[in-house]
This record gives sequence, C-alpha cells and structure tokens, in this order.
Amino acid sequence: MNQELPPLTSYSEELRQNAMDKYQMIAPYLKHEESLSNIAEESGVPKRTLYHWVNQYQQSGLKGLIRRKRSDSGSFKVEENVQEEIKKLIFENKKNTLTSIHRKVCKICKKKNWAPPSYNQVYAIAKNLSPQLKELAHKGKKEYQNNYDLVYRRESYYPNEIWQADHTPLDILVLNEKGKPERPWLTIILDDYSRAVAGYFLSFQAPSAIQTSLVLHQAIWKKSNSDWQICGIPETFYTDHGSDFTSNHLEQVAIDLKINLIFSTVGMPRGRGKIERFFLTINQLFLQDLPGYIGNQNTLNLLTIKELDEKLAHFIIYDYHHRVHGTTKQEPIKMWNNSGFLPHQPDSLESLDLLLLNVGKPRKVHSDGIHFQGLRYIDTNLAAYVGETVIIRYDPRDIAEIRVFYKDQYLCTAISPEISDYEVDLKEIVAARNKARKNLENQLHSGNNIAEELISSKQKELDNPVNKKDSKKSKIKRYYNE
Repeated sequence: MNQELPPLTSYSEELRQNAMDKYQMIAPYLKHEESLSNIAEESGVPKRTLYHWVNQYQQSGLKGLIRRKRSDSGSFKVEENVQEEIKKLIFENKKNTLTSIHRKVCKICKKKNWAPPSYNQVYAIAKNLSPQLKELAHKGKKEYQNNYDLVYRRESYYPNEIWQADHTPLDILVLNEKGKPERPWLTIILDDYSRAVAGYFLSFQAPSAIQTSLVLHQAIWKKSNSDWQICGIPETFYTDHGSDFTSNHLEQVAIDLKINLIFSTVGMPRGRGKIERFFLTINQLFLQDLPGYIGNQNTLNLLTIKELDEKLAHFIIYDYHHRVHGTTKQEPIKMWNNSGFLPHQPDSLESLDLLLLNVGKPRKVHSDGIHFQGLRYIDTNLAAYVGETVIIRYDPRDIAEIRVFYKDQYLCTAISPEISDYEVDLKEIVAARNKARKNLENQLHSGNNIAEELISSKQKELDNPVNKKDSKKSKIKRYYNE
C-alpha cells in the first residue's frame, strides 16, 4: 500500500530541488530514451539506486524522490572558477563521462592551485544543468529545436493530451485601478485537441510565469461554474517564460503531476497557429462590439477590467465553446465532452499550491487573525500560532481566502469574514482602498472601511443581478480545510 505523502509545499525549496535533480537523471529512462545501465555508467550512481528512484517516482510523483531525512550540509562550496571549468568540460564534448570530467578538472585545479572538487560536487553541478542546454551545446540550435519542439507539430488525438499557453495584448482600452485607460494582457491555456479553453487570466502586467502558473491552477482544478467542464491534468504543457523563480515552482508541480512541461524561447513559438486563431476570434467576435475597442476609436463608457473579465468568461463558456470550429468542424465543448475519457485530477487542491502567488514578506499572526491588503483573515487553527510568522499564498482573482503555511507545512485556509460570501478580486480591494483614502483624507481608517465599501458594492450586485445563473458562486470551497 502506498504511503500518503504531504504535498510539495510541505518541503523546503532545497529538498524539492534535490528531488528534481534525481528526476532529471532518471527522466531519459522514463521516456524510453536510455537504459538504466547506461545512466548508471554515465552518472556513477548505482543501478539499484536508480531503480529505487524510478519506483518511488512512479508511485508518488516528485514527492517520492524527496529525502526523508536531512543530510549534513557541511560540505564546502565549489569556487566559481572551478564551476566554470566543470561546465566547460561538460559542454565541450558529449562523450566526456563524469569520471573523466572530475579527473580533468582536478588536474586543472592542481596546476592553478585551486581547491579540487569532490566527485559528488562535479556530479551535482552536472545534474543541475538542464538537458536542453547540453543538447544545444552538443548538437547545435537546429537539432535542439527538432528534439524539443517536435511534439507540437502534430495533432492531438484526445483531450488533455496537449495544452498550450500563450499571451497577447488585447485591442481594447479598459479602466485600470486608478481609473486610467490601459490595454490589458490575456493569458490563455487551450486544449490542443478540442480547441476548448481550459483557463484564462486578464492582467495589466506583462506576461510572466506568474500569470501562466495562476492560469494552470485554474485550468487543472474543477470550475465553480458547472457549464465550464474543462479540467484535469494535461499530459504535455507548452509554455513560455522558463527562467524565473516562479517557473521553477511551475516545473516542480509539473513533474510531481507527471506533466511533460516544455518551455519555449520567448519570441520563437512552435505550433501556435491554433492559439493565434483563438485570439483572432476574440478580436472579431467579442472585442469589436465593446466600448474602448481600438479599431472603433470609442473611448466613452470604458469598461473596468473586472467587467471585461465577466463578459469574456460569458463569451468563452456560452458562445465560443458552442460555436462550430472551422478546422475541427465541431463545437469545442462537445468535442471535449464526447471523447469518452475521464479527466485525471490531482488528489487535492494542495497539490497545486505552488502555483499560487507567494507573499514575499512573512505575515505575523495577530490575536484577531492575519492582516493582508487591509483585510483580516481568520481560522480556528491560527489560535495556537498567535505571535508566529507565517507564509501565505493566494489567488489575486479571489482573495476572500488565503492559504497559510508555517515552517513549510500547510496550516489552514483562512477566510476574511467581511467578504467570505463573495468572490473578490485583489484589484477591487486596491480600488476600494484608494477611494477610501480620497474620501477620508484627514481621518484614520481601518480595513473595515474597505470591507464595508466592498460589501456595499457586492450587495448592489446581488440586488440587481444581470445574470442570476452566472452570479451564483459555490461556497463549499470557502470552508474547505484539507
């Protein structure tokens, strides 16, 4: 019987990175590209150990490769110039084994009077280099693109086989938090087989792995709107922006869920015609009739980004998904639903926590809860942690709840009692706070002013619903404490 392991967020960044190093070593075997015997000979790691890692990964994902006990971390760091020599030897010749690289670099160190590295240190440096980078060095750019982009030159044969993420600035001006006209960015994840939209995100910020991670979080998990059924874990996920800290978390989640994650070079997309066609559809069938569309020169009665978000969600779910696609000759939602497959879901929402925004500064637990963005968050589990510092993760599209971590362990999901009956965007909080500052310039005000402002506006929405069906929100998630 498999032992239930804690989610990835329960482990430190160092332990997760160590597990990724092990995965990179056994990945060629898992992809049927190389035998364990060859990997053992090349790496110097015993075949029995490699076999154990394979079993652990197949049973538990990336979590299975995490060390259960911490080893001593007293080993000295390899000097920068020694590291450069090691990397140079790795990139120079593919046939250089780690044993020969270690032997050669020790000779160089002796000649230059540097401290020689151990074999394990050479091994660690080699394994931290991405296989894509080594491929580029050994075989050149053309071979690299052929090997790593080939998967996107064919059609998918079933839903969730391939998902693609892309970003575009929309040809419309909407009002930002300061009430100024600005063009928003749209990030989407498209199912390659059905052309259905698995997730999307509107933002004024330039595209980054942050947006991609938030969209993937939305795309994988079940939607609160039952008319938007697309969900599940994709087999392959294709995205840009693979260079920052957030993309490292994205990669860890992908490996844990056994998603084949491929980062492309920004500005050099592969197989993006399907997504470009979707963006064209958004322009021609959705944006052109809205105030602020750049082609119409109409800047009166501009929408807010929240209003645009609501209209876009309605268009995707009730129009685009039910419109016969020019290439597939089927409606995307029917093509996704009628394939006869069941989407594979993560065991819990905690499996996706690394995809949420991480507040850079730790927060202190006060006697009345955690304070964030002028709001107060409470949960019964916090009572034992008053005075302690915690890390919080959240989705900026709905900050009625935050997920709280203490010493790398998931603690609880805390809610803001003032707004827990509503789904509130972070941008609304900022706008309400700005308004409160203007109106009460000479008075002290607390987060309650912001909450009252939001409650008042939300109550008006409930009293005058535009679409009763769309305005219903599931409250089960609010109190879900895994």
